[in-house]
Amino acid sequence: MPWTREQMAERAAKELRDGFYVNLGIGIPTLVSNYIPDGMSVQLQSENGMLGFGPFPYEGDEDPDLINAGKQTVTELPTTSFFSSADSFAMIRGGHIDLALLGAMQVAENGDLANWMIPGKMVKDGSVEPKLLHKCSLPLTGANVVDMVITDLGVFDIDKKNGGMALKELAPGVTLDEIKSKTEATFKVPNTL
Repeated sequence: MPWTREQMAERAAKELRDGFYVNLGIGIPTLVSNYIPDGMSVQLQSENGMLGFGPFPYEGDEDPDLINAGKQTVTELPTTSFFSSADSFAMIRGGHIDLALLGAMQVAENGDLANWMIPGKMVKDGSVEPKLLHKCSLPLTGANVVDMVITDLGVFDIDKKNGGMALKELAPGVTLDEIKSKTEATFKVPNTL
């Protein structure tokens, strides 16, 4: 059975390491903060200019000025830093963030990422179109920038140096045939799967 949004977030949290600085993008990535293991120190960064923000506030304690990239209210910690979104993106693009977890509309087998569309242009329903492709058809957000893809069906590694995508893990109950029928990317399958 494919993973739910919460299960994908929980799986993504397994990629966190103690001491990491982690950018959480919009959508499923914001849920990852719910699955940080106890005792692990991770500094969360938001594209809109917060570093070291805390968990979602309790009802009634929300501050509308403290929001993550998905416009959800978060809490401030004694170590929280604030800065411009330009500085925030410079931190990510400059390699000062250990891990960026982003949602994607499309990912190509070479690691190209498309997570935006042309304003005013008609876009098909993305929930039925394959998101893992040989080549992205939408405008690229970044070329050769993705290392790993976590979908509802499984986990894929991308070898940016040598090229190619490899299936790393299947979601429980998902078959290889199911992944092949819902993916347009070419990918390697290890003998262990």
